[in-house]
Amino acid sequence: MRNHISKIVLAFLVVFVIVANISVDVSAASAETTGAVKNEYTYEEAVFITGTPIVFKGTSKDIKITQKETKGKLTETYSLKLTASTGATLTRNIAYESDVVDYATIGQKTSNGIVKKYSEKIVVGNITYTLVDFQFSQGTVTDNRAASDYFSGNVISRKTYAYQTGSGRNAKKNTVTVDTDSRHVGYENFWGATETQITESIYSYSNGTTSHVKNRLSTSKSRVINYEENPASLASFDGGYAVVSEKDVISEYTYDLASGAKGTVDLDTEFMPTIERLIIPKFRDLTNHYAKDAIDKLYSLGIYTDASNFFSPNTPMKRIDFTVAIGKAVDLRVMEEKKSKKTTTTSVFKDVKRTVKDYPYIESAVNKGIIKGVTSDYFKPDNALTRAQAAAIFVRALGLENKAPDPGYITKFVDDAQIPDYSRDGIYIVNELGLMTGDPVTGKFNPNQPLTRAQASVMLDRFLNYLENDLKQNYRDDVLFFN
Repeated sequence: MRNHISKIVLAFLVVFVIVANISVDVSAASAETTGAVKNEYTYEEAVFITGTPIVFKGTSKDIKITQKETKGKLTETYSLKLTASTGATLTRNIAYESDVVDYATIGQKTSNGIVKKYSEKIVVGNITYTLVDFQFSQGTVTDNRAASDYFSGNVISRKTYAYQTGSGRNAKKNTVTVDTDSRHVGYENFWGATETQITESIYSYSNGTTSHVKNRLSTSKSRVINYEENPASLASFDGGYAVVSEKDVISEYTYDLASGAKGTVDLDTEFMPTIERLIIPKFRDLTNHYAKDAIDKLYSLGIYTDASNFFSPNTPMKRIDFTVAIGKAVDLRVMEEKKSKKTTTTSVFKDVKRTVKDYPYIESAVNKGIIKGVTSDYFKPDNALTRAQAAAIFVRALGLENKAPDPGYITKFVDDAQIPDYSRDGIYIVNELGLMTGDPVTGKFNPNQPLTRAQASVMLDRFLNYLENDLKQNYRDDVLFFN
C-alpha cells in the first residue's frame, strides 16, 4: 500500500459531484462507504459480493451524484449505472438525508443522518443480487476554525441482498448481509483539504460463510505555489510564481473472501490540474536578502499589497500589517455589511478607524478570535509585533490552543519566566509545529522581542507551508499507514 499511496504527490479533497454547477461543503463528508474513486469523467468501485473482486466502471453519462443543503437538511443522492469488463452490471439509486445543526456560538456543526430511499441490483451472469433492506446511520462533527475546518465522523450500515442460485427444482434462495463500520477524518482550508476514510465490511452468507473487506480511501486537494523561471534573458523580470491546483483520489481494498480468495485491489484517479499565474514583485531592496523568496511569494499571492518598490525588510512589522496578512493568508471571509438602520458604525477598537484600508480583515480577525487588543479598547495598530504576539495569533488562527499541556507547564526555553501568560500555549505549539523556534545559541525564545518585516515574512511562509503540506501529511499518510 505504501508504494501505491506514495506515488500520489499532490492532491485535493473533493466530495464528488459529476453534475455541473453544484456547490458542496467538503466538511459534510460523503455518506457512501463503497471506496469508489472518481474524477470529472470516470467512476470506479470494487464489489466483492460474489466471492470474486469485480471492478465496476462508469462515465459522466452513467453517473449522477449530488449534495444539497437547505433549511438544515442535507440531501445526498446517487444514481449509478455501471458495468464491468466481464459484462456484469450494477445499478444503484440511493438518497441520504441528514439534519445539520449549526452551533455558531462555539464554531461547530453536526450532521446526523439516515438513508431515505434505496434500490440496487448487481447482475453477474445468471445471478441477480437485489438489495432488499438497507439500515444506515451516520454522524459527523465539524469544528470551524479561522484557518481550517476540521471534521470527523462515523458511518454504520447493514445491507441485505437476496439472490437465487440454480434453477427449477434445484433453485435455492439465498441472502447475504453486509455489515459496515466506517470512520472518516478530514480538514479543509483555502490551501488544501483531505478526507481519509477507513471502512471495514463483513459479508455474512445464508450458508454460514463470511467474507471480510477493508477499504482505505483518501481524497485530497492542494494549491501548490511554484516558481517559474523566465527563459528569456532580456525580459523585464527573471521569473514569477504560479499556483497549481490538483485533485486526486486513492483507494485500496484488502479482502479475505468466503471463496478462499485473498488479496488487494488498488484504484486511483486524478483530476485535470489548473494553473494560475501571479503578479510579479519588483522590490529593489531585497537583492540577496535571506527573506526575498518568502516576501516575493507573499506579494505575488496578494497577502502583501505594498505599492512601493521598497519593502524595508529590516523595519519592525506593525501589528495591523501582520493581522491583515494573516487574514489574507487564510482567506478570511470578509463580508460586506448590509446597510440598515441597525448596522453598527463603531469600530472594534477605538484606535482603528473603520475607514482604514483593509479594516474588514481586522474586524473579521477579532470576531473569529484570532487577534485581541493590547487592552479591550485599544489595538495599538502601529506598534511593533512581538514574537509572543505572533505565536499567539498563529495558533488562534489554526484553532490548536487545546494542544498545549495542562496549565502550569514550563516550556523548554531558558527565558520561560519572561513568557506572557496569554502567549504561553501559542509559543509551546508553534515550536512543536516548527512555525517558530528559539535561539539555538542562547536557548531563549525572546518573547518580547519585536519582529522585523523580513522575520515575520519567513514565519508567514512557514505558516502557508503548514497549511499546504503538513496537514495533508497528517490526514492522509499518517492515517493510512497506521490504521
